[in-house]
Amino acid sequence: MKILRKLFLFLLVALVALVTACSNSASTNEQSDEKTDQQATNEDESKETEKKPEQKDEEKEVAQPFEPLAPSEDAKPLKETMTEEELAKMPVVEAHGEDRTRKTPVGETLMDGTTDETDGILKDYRLVAYYGQPNSTQMGILGEMEPEALMTKLKEQTQAYSDADPDRPAIPTIELITTIAQRDPGPNGKYYHMTSEEDIDEYAALAKKHNAILMLDVQLGRDTALHQVKLLEKWLKLPYVHVAIDTEFHVKEGQTPGIDLGSVDGSEVQEVVDYVSSFVEENDLPDKIVLVHQFTDKAVTNKQVIKPTENVEVALNFDGYGDYGTKMSLYRKFVRNEPVQYGGFKVFYNKDKPVLTPAEVLQLDPNPAIINYQ
Repeated sequence: MKILRKLFLFLLVALVALVTACSNSASTNEQSDEKTDQQATNEDESKETEKKPEQKDEEKEVAQPFEPLAPSEDAKPLKETMTEEELAKMPVVEAHGEDRTRKTPVGETLMDGTTDETDGILKDYRLVAYYGQPNSTQMGILGEMEPEALMTKLKEQTQAYSDADPDRPAIPTIELITTIAQRDPGPNGKYYHMTSEEDIDEYAALAKKHNAILMLDVQLGRDTALHQVKLLEKWLKLPYVHVAIDTEFHVKEGQTPGIDLGSVDGSEVQEVVDYVSSFVEENDLPDKIVLVHQFTDKAVTNKQVIKPTENVEVALNFDGYGDYGTKMSLYRKFVRNEPVQYGGFKVFYNKDKPVLTPAEVLQLDPNPAIINYQ
């Protein structure tokens, strides 16, 4: 019996020792796992900390790299330089017998009944652009001057608008014709040819050097607006590059640019707007502008389907030349009375009679967000 009791006690002690050892091992493993989890958490936090400066750098890279021209010290707001009647009513020559009450208050450019969901340029600034093609003296001022001389003159013209409306500083802008409509079908049979990559690169570098905006203009011929904008993807990836559509040069089968007056349907413009909007998102770019030129009723049809997006601002630009009264009344007809989002207005140095001053241009209802010179 004693032997059995001793054997029983020995087995009991051994069992207790075994249970205690297992418990200590489990506790040690749990502590080890906790340390491993904590180390992993610390490593993840360390990696996140390391990523943050990179993310900030990326944000800096996509920031809009323009520099508006600061108003002169003695520049006065529009509300101090215009009469009470001018502030309340659009000019007689613009109204042509219609109700002269302004739809958009002086100083604002976003048109009545429209919204801007972007973080775009036109919310706070105005663009003043020089238009043309560097190898042609017949297509605008870009072909009449050497690049640096052009920028000097452009900045002078831009400064005049910053001084005329100091609450909305102006940004110098180059509007470069990149696809040129022609009367010959050319090798592609589409009645257009492209400005050389070297020329586009040169003016892209010029805009960057001067903290300016570059607007790439397409003239279409028999091609589609969407295809021609896609030809510009290389430059659209630059954060300071935007798009303009010259609608009058878009002709149908059997028609010839420069002989037959062309047109673009609003649905084709919307294809471009949607494409540019997606392009902005996919390439992590600042919001962009699509500028649409119009100088006759038929140049832009079905305009009501054109809808800006949260990444794209749209401006409709009255593009005709002539006398003071006609230009102002047609701006009312095509821009004010058929609102899309923002208005644009073209001034012809050699064809307008007279050439309107910035103060006269800013009497338009709505105030143009973009003024381009040819």
